[in-house]
Amino acid sequence: MIDFTEDQVMIRDLTRRVAAEKIAPRAAEIDETDEFPWDIVELYKEIGTLRLVLPEEYGGVGADTTTLCLVMEEIAKVSASCSCIVFSTEALIHILLQAATREQKDRFFPRLSQGNKISAFALTEPNAGSDANAISTSATLEGDYYIMNGRKCFISNAIVGDFYLVFSRVKGQAQKKDISVFVVEKDTPGFTMGKKEKKMGLRGNPVADLIFEDARVPKENIVGTEGEGWKILAQVANQMRLYGASSMALGISQGALDYAVGYAKERYQFGKPIAALQAIQFMLADMYMQTEAVRSILYRTSQMIDKKEGSVTEIGSLVSMTKCLASDTAVKVATDAVQVLGGYGYFKDYPVERMMRDSKAIQLFDGTNQIQRVVVARNLLGMK
Repeated sequence: MIDFTEDQVMIRDLTRRVAAEKIAPRAAEIDETDEFPWDIVELYKEIGTLRLVLPEEYGGVGADTTTLCLVMEEIAKVSASCSCIVFSTEALIHILLQAATREQKDRFFPRLSQGNKISAFALTEPNAGSDANAISTSATLEGDYYIMNGRKCFISNAIVGDFYLVFSRVKGQAQKKDISVFVVEKDTPGFTMGKKEKKMGLRGNPVADLIFEDARVPKENIVGTEGEGWKILAQVANQMRLYGASSMALGISQGALDYAVGYAKERYQFGKPIAALQAIQFMLADMYMQTEAVRSILYRTSQMIDKKEGSVTEIGSLVSMTKCLASDTAVKVATDAVQVLGGYGYFKDYPVERMMRDSKAIQLFDGTNQIQRVVVARNLLGMK
């Protein structure tokens, strides 16, 4: 049994209610228009969703990994796109908590505590996806600024972001351990955006290239010291993968299952609800079992992280298993939900076809599922 604290239950229930009442009615329109939902950002501001990780002294609640997973699951049940806004923003705060100086925290956290500032996470490049060691974006220190050049791609919250967490090499350094990380603000000279990509799913959350052409990043915006970026990321990557891709996938699975169950009870064929048909019952049972299996491993792992239990290898394997299982399950459950609805499931008037499209993205980002299987296998076999 998964035990949640009173505070976690309170935050989960508030998010669930707001998601059902305010976000769900907007989900189809956001998907159809592919326009960023600024009204949802204002909603997040009202209930504090974008400042959960902030310490109390800066206006947050110091939320742990489990709390973030609960919040992300509830939002993704009704709109995976709207959950993307939360993930990237909380990830930036998480990184700063781990490695920022007191001066940086005092400079950035009060602005983030306003609750409507959006952040983006920028690691991937055209020639550096799964092989993050191949990034070529570089920064050269010249006086009070790092001069940054390069290109990032597939960046969620691009175009609408206020802060961008950018991983770059410092010129002359070529090893994985030499990657550095910077906070780049939206109005930085020399920093521009590419065109917004046209995506199959997760519409309404803009994805674009970030372009750095002699961008002038203040030297005080480097997080940690030169060459510490990979180390800093490693400290929080497991948490991010849980409250990011894994929780989003679980939310999609639960949302698709809930809708399919409700539809099966109301749709009549052969004089009775299709829920009375064994073929439908078996499909729903499988969807339920698969979703609950994901929930069990996800919250078991999140609580192990929060309680600092388990070895680095054990946690790493569990996180990779969770991300892989959760996203594969989301695709399966959402696709089966379409099948339960029959022809109606294929129409945009019903949310399950959107969930099916959204779920596919999660198999691809935050480390493809093939990469997650490599991690699991190598840890299992004791290979480096």
